[in-house]
Amino acid sequence: MEDDYRDIAPYEGQDFEDAMQRLIQYPQLLNNFTDIISRHSRLVNKWKSFHAKGLLSHMLTQVHSYMDFQKYITCDIFLEMIESSSIDDFTFGGMENIEGDEPHVYISNHRDIVLDAALLDLALYRSGKMQGEMVIGDNLLVNSFATDIFKVNGAITFKRSLQSAADLRKETLRLSRYIRHCIETRKCSVWIAQKSGRSKDGIDNTSPAILKMLYLAYREDGISFADFLKKSSIVPVSISYQYDPCDISKSEDQIRKLKAEGCYNVYVKKKYADVLDMVRGLRMNKGNVHIQIGSPLDGDVISDVRAATREMDRQIHMNYKLWDTNYFAYDKLSKAKEFASEYKDMNTKSFVKHYRHLKPEVKEYVYNSYANPVRSMLSEKNPVEESDEKS
Repeated sequence: MEDDYRDIAPYEGQDFEDAMQRLIQYPQLLNNFTDIISRHSRLVNKWKSFHAKGLLSHMLTQVHSYMDFQKYITCDIFLEMIESSSIDDFTFGGMENIEGDEPHVYISNHRDIVLDAALLDLALYRSGKMQGEMVIGDNLLVNSFATDIFKVNGAITFKRSLQSAADLRKETLRLSRYIRHCIETRKCSVWIAQKSGRSKDGIDNTSPAILKMLYLAYREDGISFADFLKKSSIVPVSISYQYDPCDISKSEDQIRKLKAEGCYNVYVKKKYADVLDMVRGLRMNKGNVHIQIGSPLDGDVISDVRAATREMDRQIHMNYKLWDTNYFAYDKLSKAKEFASEYKDMNTKSFVKHYRHLKPEVKEYVYNSYANPVRSMLSEKNPVEESDEKS
């Protein structure tokens, strides 16, 4: 059965060992990573590389599975470097909602191409909880080096680039079967985003298609949706960034997309746009970051996709850690001072100045991307008054 999924599963066995040899022989591995994830000067980066190179070279020879790589390379080296250089404070909560050795399907809002899953792994690792595999699109496997890095780090690849609808349906079922295989046979957890692609506007609503995909492998065996929830242990996760390093690029990209679809009914993403956003997300300032683990969806009270989707959204929205940037953007757009106390210590002039060069429609889109999490939380607390305020 493992061979049935070899092309989409993380590297294991000889495939993993071969990939590690390729990475060890890659001469600029650490220098390139240090340049990407550190905002210091090139001289400081070289100093960091020099002092870490011996440790990394030794560690690469000691890891023999993606679980080892996640713990000793990703968490102990790379994420430590990212945290020290571009995160002010990384916090997490809700670990009491999950059992330490039980596998779960974590479904989170999606803001950053790489860090959403990576920081969840870091939070689990620091809490002594089981880490797991992560679902990514094959569009991120831009070359053999990127493929090796993702695959030794626990990536499951979904073949989004397939053109045939029949092939895409077949691959969707295969992904569902593999995730079920992970949970029930391999006893390992899996992360997947709540919808295809990152949220550009800060509105984090779960796509029913994600839950339907996960259910496919159970439905073909006649298992009810409620029993599927009990078997798969789906856990909603909220990740909150004080600053989104890709806020401008995502907003500009979305405006271009809306204009293109309105005029020509066609949109083509710029080449290497995802790669550039990966680098921005890893390297640039994120301020404070918080991850909140929700409660597993309860199959005793949820019996269909619609109810499961609603509960996913409720937990993700209610578990936001709202920052001063969110409250300020909300007040600025509503031309009010409702949450002034939440950003009284914020340098609001500097925040506004950062976006003053943007076109008006892009600037408004950026502000809405920060304001919408506030609207989403208010909608959960008071759906009657707040349901129509989202942009």
